[in-house]
Amino acid sequence: MCISNKRNWQLKIYISEYLGTMFLLMVVVGSGIMGQSLSDNNVLILLANTIATGAGLTVLIWIFGNISGAHFNPAVSFVMYANGELHTKELLGYSLFQLAGAVTGTLLANYIFGLDLFQLSTNPRTGINLHISEMIATFGLLLVILRVRTVKSELVAPAVGLYITSAYWFTSSTSFANPAVTVGRMLTDTFTGIQPESVLLFIVAQFIGAILAFKVNKLLEAD
Repeated sequence: MCISNKRNWQLKIYISEYLGTMFLLMVVVGSGIMGQSLSDNNVLILLANTIATGAGLTVLIWIFGNISGAHFNPAVSFVMYANGELHTKELLGYSLFQLAGAVTGTLLANYIFGLDLFQLSTNPRTGINLHISEMIATFGLLLVILRVRTVKSELVAPAVGLYITSAYWFTSSTSFANPAVTVGRMLTDTFTGIQPESVLLFIVAQFIGAILAFKVNKLLEAD
């Protein structure tokens, strides 16, 4: 592949990660806002948020999977880097475009629902139980990706969508499982928001969960 073609392909990869993460945050935040506008019942709001996120994530992975791998998640990209599938420069590019997409998607969700474009969440998500929940959620997500693709790559999208749908309900943190999503959700003071002070420990827990999944997968792959 010549240099210009390689650069064009890398650009396509980063655009895919940006757009995919942007739409993911619009789905997550927007469906939460819509749920809040239609009901004051948190169970119904979470149900709407869950269905939209699981369905949207499945479709987004199908759209961009054959271009960038459809990570939309710095923890996923980090594990692919640890697995030798990305170089350091690519990891940085993936992560930066994912974060940019997450911020854009959240701001757009705020705007299209007539809310202030720039806002910070006042929703605290603290406690070691929530941090362990994020470790578990991210561990499970990465294990799903790493193991299901050994069966058939086309199954990853529905498997991830189904896992996130279930994890919204079996984890106390409602399974952010994504550092870019966590940063994005800091910028909306709505149902899906997370207070800035809660963000760092969520992200640390997510990376710990991702690393554990990488280690366990290596153990399962060993002869």
